[in-house]
Amino acid sequence: MKKQKGFTLIELLVVIGIIAILAAIVIIAINPARQFALARNAQRWSNVNTILNATWQYGVDHQGTLPASITGTATEICKTNATSCASLVDLSVLTENGIYVVAIPNDPKDASTNGTGYFIRQVNSRVEVTAPSAELGEVINAMR
Repeated sequence: MKKQKGFTLIELLVVIGIIAILAAIVIIAINPARQFALARNAQRWSNVNTILNATWQYGVDHQGTLPASITGTATEICKTNATSCASLVDLSVLTENGIYVVAIPNDPKDASTNGTGYFIRQVNSRVEVTAPSAELGEVINAMR
């Protein structure tokens, strides 16, 4: 009698099925969409703090006077070198000569044509910067 070596079709199908189930579990556990959303939110936190720090550094250098375009109403910040800053807060004084910041950061996903996707307002002597496009229900704002 001749003995044949190898796997049967059923054995191969069982192994492929187990690998497919394990791969599905790993993909669900990792959840790449959630990971990307968390990474974008981390970038938003960094950008909000960058804008707030640049604004306060400007204020320190100008005897407590903040950029004149910041109002009491939360308004979107204009992009660096935008074609039009109509109805947006123009913070170009922060980017002149790269003293406070080289460029106003943009939202990683939802920046508009001329806006950065970040909003700024002055509340009494404090400044608040928000990122309304935050994902996963997170609220991203900083006030100083």
